[in-house]
Amino acid sequence: MTKTNEHIKRILAIIPDKPGCYQYFDEKNAIIYVGKAKNLKKRVSSYFNKEHDSRKTTVMVKQIRDIKYIVVNTEAEALLLENNLIKQYQPRYNVMLKDDKTYPSIVIKNEYFSRVFRTRNIVRDGSQYFGPYPSAYTAKIMIQLLKDLYPIRICTHPLTPESIQQGRYKVCLQYHIKRCKGPCVGLQTLEEYQDNIQQVKDILKGNLSAISKLLYNRMQELSAELRFEEAQETKEKYELLENFRVKSTVVTPNLHNIDVFSFIEHERSAYINYMHIGNGAIVQAYTFEYKKKLEETKEELLSLGIIEMRGRFKSDAREIIVPFDPEIELEHASFTIPQRGDKKKLLDLSIMNAKQFKVDRLKQAEKLNPEQRNTRILKEIQDALHLEKLPARIECFDNSNIQGSDAVAACVVFIMGKPAKKEYRKYIIKTVVGPDDYASMKEVVRRRYQRAIQEEAPLPDLIITDGGKGQMEVVRSVIEEELKLKIPIAGLAKDKKHRTSDLLFGFPAESIGLVQQSPLFRLLEQMQNEVHRFAITFHKDKRSKSQVASELDQIKGIGEKTKVLLLQKFKSVKRIREADFDELKKIVGEAKAHLIKEALQAK
Repeated sequence: MTKTNEHIKRILAIIPDKPGCYQYFDEKNAIIYVGKAKNLKKRVSSYFNKEHDSRKTTVMVKQIRDIKYIVVNTEAEALLLENNLIKQYQPRYNVMLKDDKTYPSIVIKNEYFSRVFRTRNIVRDGSQYFGPYPSAYTAKIMIQLLKDLYPIRICTHPLTPESIQQGRYKVCLQYHIKRCKGPCVGLQTLEEYQDNIQQVKDILKGNLSAISKLLYNRMQELSAELRFEEAQETKEKYELLENFRVKSTVVTPNLHNIDVFSFIEHERSAYINYMHIGNGAIVQAYTFEYKKKLEETKEELLSLGIIEMRGRFKSDAREIIVPFDPEIELEHASFTIPQRGDKKKLLDLSIMNAKQFKVDRLKQAEKLNPEQRNTRILKEIQDALHLEKLPARIECFDNSNIQGSDAVAACVVFIMGKPAKKEYRKYIIKTVVGPDDYASMKEVVRRRYQRAIQEEAPLPDLIITDGGKGQMEVVRSVIEEELKLKIPIAGLAKDKKHRTSDLLFGFPAESIGLVQQSPLFRLLEQMQNEVHRFAITFHKDKRSKSQVASELDQIKGIGEKTKVLLLQKFKSVKRIREADFDELKKIVGEAKAHLIKEALQAK
């Protein structure tokens, strides 16, 4: 056993059976992983006593050269410590927190006559911050509401009792339009102004009911005192606040001071949405992403998110709504997994926001890497048809004829969801007489894959026929019974208006069920349109050549170039027949002119 293994073994022998945090170090003495555990001995030992499914975990364990641990009293303390250590050291193998730190907040500045405004910068100067808000527009609307309710100053003067007393400032337009009471010139007392600021804080915390009730009572008092103008102003504020409360309330106002967390996964990413509820209104909303590094469970990731968000926003909510048990214990807080009612509505709303965040992230990634989108769609096809591997190469077939004449077929190839036009092939039907689509399809599929086998060319991961169950069965009989190949076969069905309507798969064929206008539907529609376009274009070209074929084709010694020259000059066989010998001689020479004249006159 190496010196490193001996060192690790000694550490494992003395680690206590207590909660705490552990840190793994590499050969450069850098922290590569931080974890927390209810039982340090069991958790740390498990890394060295078993085989790991994840290759990354196996690689990480091979790099461990030293282990350190910190013992704490409870698992909740271990969780907080783990969160702080990850932030401090950002270990290579820990989950990466990805979020947008520039969401706007609303700040109440720690000033004499506090200002209230939007900001994206958090300054630790004693000011109070509320948010962050999901968009600048949301924060702007909230600021506008506050300004409509209360005459808050917007000037940036560094107001102090001395500067006001010395008369350094003058009232501005805001005073004249009655949106500020002029504290800069001593027309509003600090006590009155701070009373307004306190009500602003209550609104930002979600305590709308108390403010609404206060305004209503004040309106009644002013009305009783016959101070109707002031009563009307108070009424307008009351109605404005009530209108906002109705729009912002998602459930009954009885639900107050509650945290809501939801969790969804996609491949190696986990998306967590956080909402804080005050009096039935969403006071804070935030979604972020964790990039998985090892074999983190959903419980571990959710618990990390809960500690991160409650710490970041200093939440003291005693109830936390979650979709499943995060398997942690927090002091002075309990978890609720709702099944119905208003709390379930809150959880569903949170899940909806997490899903939207995921969709936005995937769209953003697909714009940077278009191939990622195609891979995702092909993965949908693989999952829908239960294919063994990703259908990276898809080949589609279609026939084209008019009452059996000039029968042709076409094959188009899509590689990783994109048309590979160099791989397209056209086929003239050789063995079928009359309009028999099934026999024509048999011939084409047989010819294509017999040649592919002979030339050892790549075979498709999926064959799609432009037709229903009959075409699928014909292709299957050739692929499986004649050629002994194992290639999945699907069929694209059309509706009465000859538009893509469904994807068929299996024998007997069953409908897979396509969501109209989904990315998957549009890709399959593109394939069907492309093979139909390619087949019909080839058929038109062949039919045109048949129709253009003339008496000139039957004259020995007259080739295609000579025929083109004559038709360009005379436009029709009739005019060539009527042309003088000398005219023909100038274009094709004496010998060919004799041949043409003799042949056409004989006709």
